[in-house]
Amino acid sequence: MKIKLIVVGKMHQPFLGLVEQYLKQCGRFQVAVELVELKEDKKVEERILLKTEKNFLILLDENGREKTSQELAKFFEEKMMGGRDLALVIGGADGHSETLKQQADFLLSLSQLTLPHELATVVCAETIYRSLSILKGHPYHRG
Repeated sequence: MKIKLIVVGKMHQPFLGLVEQYLKQCGRFQVAVELVELKEDKKVEERILLKTEKNFLILLDENGREKTSQELAKFFEEKMMGGRDLALVIGGADGHSETLKQQADFLLSLSQLTLPHELATVVCAETIYRSLSILKGHPYHRG
């Protein structure tokens, strides 16, 4: 299984280092997680769709559905069993357009708070790692 973590905007330190650390740790669960940074411009949504055309497309959106860590792990597991790789997309300053939201397979909210894209990316990377650790019975998640 592969997971793409797509972020609209440029990642900077120390956020980038934290994201890379979590994504590297996902390798211990035999899951490749790739960080893709996309420049925010008029064609960004077109590029998102090209990069995710065969993936289960999850948009992170403040109006999306919230899940507990256990629920999200189960959700990821169900999608993995379905044979499609996952793509989680964090939008730019204005979020995602209604057109892109309609093409998504799922809208996920990390929080009701609005987070800067770099912080949201760190939280999402940690969430991916936590979900995988739950699925593999790793003690990282103690809940």
